[in-house]
Amino acid sequence: MECLFCAIAAGAQPAQIVLDDEVAVAFLDARPVFKGHVLVVPREHAETLTDLPVPAVGPFFQRVQSMAAAVEEGLSAAGTFVAMNNRISQSVAHLHVHIVPRNRKDGLRGFFWPRVKYADEAEAASYADKIRSALRG
Repeated sequence: MECLFCAIAAGAQPAQIVLDDEVAVAFLDARPVFKGHVLVVPREHAETLTDLPVPAVGPFFQRVQSMAAAVEEGLSAAGTFVAMNNRISQSVAHLHVHIVPRNRKDGLRGFFWPRVKYADEAEAASYADKIRSALRG
């Protein structure tokens, strides 16, 4: 598959999946701003928000809303930063919403985002497990 996110949604590319249903797939960002940073993508390929069919917008953003709550609850975050790019600064040409866990004085300022790495797959899996558990709860 040419689209990395379509490959993840199809199970052809490994990722730490936290949500997988008929509307959307959510997974940990491989280069997170903070640990627990999730990307939510529509299952069907759409490059930008304006390409997403109107009937899909509501169901997709219901998943985004649920994921924001799960990130806060699962990671005991004080809040989240929710954002998307359309074309400019969009590293993968597939619509995706960033949900970044936030806490006061976490060092995030403006749009100069530092990036962190998970120590290993086990650490990434533990973050994914916490968010999945909160999503089910």
